[in-house]
Amino acid sequence: MARRWNRRFATCAVALACMAVVATAATTTHGSAAAATTGQAISTPSAADFWLATPAGSTFAFGTTAFGSLPGPLNQPIVTAQAAGNGQGLWLVASDGGVFAFGDATFYGSAAGTSGDPVQRLVSSPRGSGYWIVRQNGDAVPYGDAASYQVPTQALLFKPATPGDKAVLFAFQQLGKPYIFGGNGPVGYDCSGLALASWSQGAGVEFARVADDQYNTAGVAVSLDSLQAGDLVFWGTSQTDWTSVYHTAIYVGGDKIVEATGDQVQLNQLGQWGSGDLMPNGRRP
Repeated sequence: MARRWNRRFATCAVALACMAVVATAATTTHGSAAAATTGQAISTPSAADFWLATPAGSTFAFGTTAFGSLPGPLNQPIVTAQAAGNGQGLWLVASDGGVFAFGDATFYGSAAGTSGDPVQRLVSSPRGSGYWIVRQNGDAVPYGDAASYQVPTQALLFKPATPGDKAVLFAFQQLGKPYIFGGNGPVGYDCSGLALASWSQGAGVEFARVADDQYNTAGVAVSLDSLQAGDLVFWGTSQTDWTSVYHTAIYVGGDKIVEATGDQVQLNQLGQWGSGDLMPNGRRP
């Protein structure tokens, strides 16, 4: 609930799901959901040349060139591997965003040491002269020529790794429930009621109930370019006056938010109304 409310917000939608791969030339087919539901026979798997990578950074070549393995212990485990476009090299990626290049795969940069949700994959740019490092909440950072392109649509598996992730998962479960002014759930919510319930019930963290008080006191301030899953974002009529805040939402990742607005809890774009009323920082409870 906000002490001031002056607009009705629109809705849009995105989807999150899952998958990660390591392959070079051909893919392996194990049938499809359509085949399973219609009773069709499962097709015979096709041959694939591939590298197999372990969390410790060892690689094993099957039908393709062997490039060796990473020496010594890693700070964080390898979570995904991606073949270069010509099949003559590969990248290994650790959960902290560290990137390791093999063969003729070029190293363009690393997200190691930066904050955010665990990294889930590396996506090569269309020309193969760069890549995006993609976190499990959809945040993607370009390296090399990837900065010149739009990151392709991804399917990602979201696992709760932080208190903010737990708050986001609780918020996802409230999607579609009605907007109720003063609502604290479980039947319905207003904006700040959803923010508080997501953190208190999802992550066991308490803070103020009203949107402007949340902006003034909940957790610590974080810059808008450093938002992580679960951080709160706010709108107000004056970017220098916390008492002007009239709306709050929960940052999901990939420039998306969950919010109670209009007539229900929705999944929307962070920048859907522009930046005019967006407060200059978020809060991390």
